[in-house]
This record gives sequence, C-alpha cells and structure tokens, in this order.
Amino acid sequence: MNLLRALATVSSLTMVSRVLGFVRDFFIARIFGASLVTDAFFVAFKIPNLLRRMFAEGAFSQAFVPILAEHKNREPGEVRGLIDAVATLLFLALVVTAALGMAAAPLIVYLTAPGFAADPGKFALTVQLLRITFPYIVFISLVALAAGVLNTWNRFSVPALTPSLLNVSFIVGAVFFADYFDPPVLVLAWAVFAGGALQLAFQLPFLRKLGLLPRWSLNLSHPGVRRILFLMAPAAFGVSVSQVSLLINQVFASFLQTGSVSWLYYADRLMEMPAGVLGVAVGTILLPSLSKYHADANQAEYAKLIDWGLRIAVLLAVPSAAALAVLALPLVSTLFQYGRFSVEDAWMTRQALVAYSAGLVGMILVKILAPGFYARQNVLTPVKIGILTLVATQAMNFAFVGPLKHAGLALAIGLGACLNALLLFLYLRKHGIYAPQPGWPLFLLKVAAAVGLMAVVLFTAMGEAAWWLDNTWQRKVPAVVGLVFLGLGVYAASLAALGFRPRDFSRRGAA
Repeated sequence: MNLLRALATVSSLTMVSRVLGFVRDFFIARIFGASLVTDAFFVAFKIPNLLRRMFAEGAFSQAFVPILAEHKNREPGEVRGLIDAVATLLFLALVVTAALGMAAAPLIVYLTAPGFAADPGKFALTVQLLRITFPYIVFISLVALAAGVLNTWNRFSVPALTPSLLNVSFIVGAVFFADYFDPPVLVLAWAVFAGGALQLAFQLPFLRKLGLLPRWSLNLSHPGVRRILFLMAPAAFGVSVSQVSLLINQVFASFLQTGSVSWLYYADRLMEMPAGVLGVAVGTILLPSLSKYHADANQAEYAKLIDWGLRIAVLLAVPSAAALAVLALPLVSTLFQYGRFSVEDAWMTRQALVAYSAGLVGMILVKILAPGFYARQNVLTPVKIGILTLVATQAMNFAFVGPLKHAGLALAIGLGACLNALLLFLYLRKHGIYAPQPGWPLFLLKVAAAVGLMAVVLFTAMGEAAWWLDNTWQRKVPAVVGLVFLGLGVYAASLAALGFRPRDFSRRGAA
C-alpha cells in the first residue's frame, strides 16, 4: 500500500466533509447568528462530541486498532470473535451512557456551562438540546468501531467519507425544516441525531462485504476485550487533552460576553479543517502500519514511518497555520458574515482564529506522535504527558483570559498542544523509539523559506479589512478562493524551486 496515495485519498475525502462543514456553518451563522440560541446549541453539541473524540475516535480507536491488527496478523481465526465481543459490550455501555446523560442533562449543563444558570431560559434550552443530541454518542461510537475495522483492512475511503453525512443532515435540517420547530434551533439537535444514524447505516454494508458485520456475543472473558478495556481507561484521557481543555474553556467562556462560545466554535471549525485533513488523516493511515511493524518487532521501519509522518505534517501544517493567521478575517467574513452574523462577530471570531493558528502545528503533530505510543500499546506515558499539558493549559487560561478574553482561551489551547507535541517527541527520542532521519535541518529551512514567501504574498494580496466586511458573498467567495489558490501556487512553486519532488515523500506501509 502506497501511504502517500492513501493519504491523498483520505485527505481529499476528509476535505469533502470539511467543505460541507463550512456550508453547514454558513447556514447556521446566516439563520441563527452568534446568539443565545447558538451558544446553547454549541454547548449541548459539545458534550456528546467531546465523548465521541475521547472514547470513540480517541481512546477506543487507539486501543482497538492495535489489538485488532495484532489478531489479524497473528491469530486471524480469532478476529471475528474479537469484533463480536467488542461490538456487543460497546453497544451496551453506550446505551447506558446515553440514558444516564439524558437523565443528568441539567447537572451536566450546570457543570460545563455554569454561567448559563444566570439565564433560566438559556439554561433550559441547553438542557433540552442536550437531551436530543446525547444519543449521538451511541451511533458515532459504533461508527468508530466500524471505521477501525475498515481502516485495519486498508479500506480508508469509507470512514473518511462517512462524516460528510452529518454535515448533510445539518444542511438539510437548517435550510428546509427549521421553521417546523419551536424554537427553530431544535432542528440542529435533531440533525445531530439523524446524522449519527445515517453514518452508521452507511458503513454497515461495507462491513458485511468483508464478512465482519458484528453479531451479538456478550463475552466479557475474551482476552482481547480485557486488553482493550485495560488500554482504554488511561487512553481516554491521554488522547483527549485538547478536548478536555476545550470543555474547560467552555466553562470560562460561559462567563464572558454573550457570543463568546459561538466565536470560539466558528474559529475552531476553521482550525479543524487542516487539523482534520492533515493530522487525523495521517494518524489514521499510520496506526495500522505502526501496529504491524510493532507486532513484527521491526523497529527500524517503525522509526522511519514516524519520521515520514512528521515530515509530511511539517510540510503541510506550517503553511496551513500561516495561511489561517494571515487570511483569518477574509475567511471568517466570507464564510460566516451574513444574516445575523455581524461585523463584530467577524472581528471576534478572527481574534480567536489567529490565536488558534499559533498552535495548529502542535495539534497536528500530536496526531502523528500519539500513534507512536498507542501502536506499542503504551498508554501510561501519553497520560502523564497529558496531565502535565492540561495543568499548563489551564494555567495559561488564567493568565490569558483577563487581557485577551475569548482569544486568550484559544491561545492557551494552541500553546498547550505545542507543549504536548514537544513532550511526546522528546520521550520518543529519549527512549530510542524514534530517531530523525538525515536532512532535517535543511528540510526545515526550505519549508520556512517557502512559507515566509507565501505569507508575504497573501498579506499583500488580500487588501484592506473594510473590503471584506462590506462586500457581498458574490464578490468575497471568488476573492477568497483566489487567495487560497494563490497561496497554494506560491508555496508549491517555492518548494519545487527548492528541489522538493512528490516522489521524495513516497512511502509504502506495512502489508
């Protein structure tokens, strides 16, 4: 399997989902703005979304895929029994979790957004929305299980395309059905529910085609299940430090000016584009191959694969961070500044996006470095690093939130991610798990030169802020698309002039 080709496939399909995500946010911003009701929805959606990232895509995937890959390589006859047992136990745990979450919705809202308690209407609406969205965790966690199986069998395209269905659900709901709900924002909560069901239904036929569609089998004594549970407990925290920090940030933001939660959400959505397209995509294709190399005790290829992932990440993440910072206002204005989303909302979201961009490289590198631990079934080290990172992030929150308000919360998240990546990297180096391949200093110098030239060109070409704030979408959309392609062209041409060629990054994964 050519990993560069697999990365291109996964990234392009992830891009489809992210673009649809911007379309969804365009309609949400246009119809609902940045207001009390959007603050309520984003808080309600963040809870099941946080659980998804922590337990489904985070801890569960990081624990499940290495064990599944090990069974596939060493005990292929036991694979079906492992999948059946894990799927059954996961389903039961999810149903209980969803039921408890719905019952405890008022307490959860009070703990995660205590500032809302001062407004009974806002608090009650958030509780109502949370009860509708909470079952999403059931659907999306089963989707993560299906994705883990498909990725282990190198069927990367299906899981990469699946998230698009949630965005389609949002778009259809907001555009066509909002007027049928009272209040209209309830349509967004039901879109979450429907989107989760659609994603699961989409993946099941592909599992059936592989002959791996789970069957009911409650087997708590299965050794593979026990190992997964053992790995999941600490991994739930270790791979989700940034998500825990985002949740704590929400607590801070709930006490700030109305709209702060929404400004952070919209900025986070823009930041998640490169984080998902690059970081999640690279991490997704690395984990099965790293697990295979570890199972085969092939340390040399293990280290080379991590090095390849880091180079790809630096090559693509650094220009993405620079472009987000330079083009923050054009992007925010073009995507969101319509209807009830005001000029002030655009400026406030722009502040948060610039702050987030400072940590984008760190966020992406964590997605590359973390599989280096989890493929080895080492969960304790990332947990220790995660605890230190979380403490440091919250210290920065206290330091930054006063002078910088909501932007300070975004900056703390970004800098915390950079610290997390640095500590993961230093541990891998110290213990001989990873050794950089030759050529890194010159590689970094060339990337910095190309990014610097791109940033200068984009800053010069984008023009005055007033143009972006005062114009219609018919003029802004082609302008921002032109800037994006200008940046891509300048960066690609600079890399080519400096001697970079696509074949230099070709890499084959484990069979």
